[in-house]
Amino acid sequence: MDHKPGDTYKTLRAPSPEVLFKDRKSKFFGYAFPVRTEEEIKDIIENIRQNHKAAGHVCYAWRLGIRKKKHRANDDGEPNNSAGMPIYGQIRSYDLTNVLIAVARIYGGTKLGVGGLIQAYKTAAQQALDAATIIEKVVMKDFRLKFEYPEMDKVMRTISQVEAEILSQEMEMDCTIEVAIRESDGERFIALMKPFIGVEVTEIEAD
Repeated sequence: MDHKPGDTYKTLRAPSPEVLFKDRKSKFFGYAFPVRTEEEIKDIIENIRQNHKAAGHVCYAWRLGIRKKKHRANDDGEPNNSAGMPIYGQIRSYDLTNVLIAVARIYGGTKLGVGGLIQAYKTAAQQALDAATIIEKVVMKDFRLKFEYPEMDKVMRTISQVEAEILSQEMEMDCTIEVAIRESDGERFIALMKPFIGVEVTEIEAD
C-alpha cells in the first residue's frame, strides 16, 4: 500500500540508562525519556531532583506533539541559554518528539564558564540519547464505526484491507468498533466504507 511521506515520527522506545559526563570535577547526569504530557514531565523532573539532592541544577528540554509540536528549554538557574537550549538542540539534531532530556549537575568547585556549560550540557544530552533506543512510529488516526449487525462481514473485510488495528468493539444488533489506521490510509478507508449503507464513520479527535 502506498503511503505519503511524513506520516512517521521518531521518539524513544524506553527511558535511557543514566549517563555521566564529567568536566573539571563537575558531574552531569543525563537522562532521556519518552513522554506524552507536561504533567508526566513534571513528575519525572521532581523524581530526578529527589534522586540528586546534591545537584544545584536540573536542566532540561522537551518536545511534544506530532503535527503541532511544542517545546520548552529550562536553564534552572544556570546562565541564560547555557543549558536548556543546548539540550534542546540535541532533540532537534536527532529529530525527535514526545521526548524529555534532563541533566542534573553537581558542582565540582571550578566554574566552567558559559562556553564550558554549553558543551557539557550538550554532551550529557547527546550521551543520554546515544544510550537510548530511537524508534520510528507511524502517525495514526482513530475512527469509530457504527453499523447494524448484517453489515459486519463487509466492515470487517474493509478493516482488514487497510490493516487497521481494532481498539474496541461492541457486537450487538447495533455494533460499534473503534479502529486505528495509518494517517495516510484514512481517506481511502472512508472512501471504502462510503458505499456501505447504514455504516457511520466518525474520526475520533486526538486529545
